[in-house]
Amino acid sequence: MKRIFQMGAAAIVAAVMMSTHSSGHDVITTPITFSREISRLLYSRCAACHRPGGSAFSLVTYEEARPWAKAIEEEVLERRMPPWGAVKGFGDFRDDQALTQEQLELVAEWVEGGAPAGDAKYLPKLPDFPPVAAPSTREGIPVDGSITLKAPLSLAGVRARQVPEGSSLMAVAERPDGTTEPLLWIYNYKPRFDHAYWYASPMRLPAGTKLQVTPRGAGGIALLTK
Repeated sequence: MKRIFQMGAAAIVAAVMMSTHSSGHDVITTPITFSREISRLLYSRCAACHRPGGSAFSLVTYEEARPWAKAIEEEVLERRMPPWGAVKGFGDFRDDQALTQEQLELVAEWVEGGAPAGDAKYLPKLPDFPPVAAPSTREGIPVDGSITLKAPLSLAGVRARQVPEGSSLMAVAERPDGTTEPLLWIYNYKPRFDHAYWYASPMRLPAGTKLQVTPRGAGGIALLTK
């Protein structure tokens, strides 16, 4: 009888613990929902890869995204995703996929607030995705260390060149009048960062402009023109 009572008590304790865990998991403390804010962010920044037929597991529905909520938060806060590469704010790039500080806070608030689904009627239409293009292999004028332009140059973009995985580099242009332009800053280089970084507007650099990549030994950049 005593053993039966002990087993019953243990079952009650386990049930209470499971109930507490479940209710704690379901507590919603944020107005941010998947259907309104998070789906739009995922569709614009992640779904090009994270979708049915994409190059990674799908995140386009709440049922697909919810189990990954904590992982999504960690990946975006560590800026491992989206895999853009260039440090945000250092250069004005046309197709910048890095999340803004406000978007990072939005994801964190959604996850920490219970990751609610929201009303499905607010879900946006899934965008049409173009076919995935092969990675560009375009080369340009190499800059390893530093060079000084002998003629004016209209710089359309840059690309990291021969950067060891895990390395970080910064490239700047210093005009003859002393003004400087940020070209590219990559932190903790990964192979997926191997793509062209096109500027929002061409950068016009006069003869005598010095282009420098630091630190030495971290790789270089290729100057891309059109």
